[in-house]
Amino acid sequence: MMDEKVTFQTPSAGKDSAGQVVGGWTSLDPVWADARFPTGAEVVRGGLTVATKRASFRVRARADVDTTMRLLHNGEAYDIQAVLPDSKDRRFMFVVCESAK
Repeated sequence: MMDEKVTFQTPSAGKDSAGQVVGGWTSLDPVWADARFPTGAEVVRGGLTVATKRASFRVRARADVDTTMRLLHNGEAYDIQAVLPDSKDRRFMFVVCESAK
């Protein structure tokens, strides 16, 4: 059941007041999704223990989503790790994500 809104974001670059290039994100229109398989773990990154969350979001299939993007869900940003077709119904796909805090 797709009962949660998510927003895909694409990386974008702009310039700050000093003319330096800075990174940012451009939001696409929100879509309905079904959050699935949420898991969590603690990993060591750069000598620090960091909590990570992994989740998979089932959305309607679209061609404009890739691993350079991120997904916003309930105010939290998730890096897209993989975009996989739904083998049972080609009208949908799974977006596998990870969020580190």
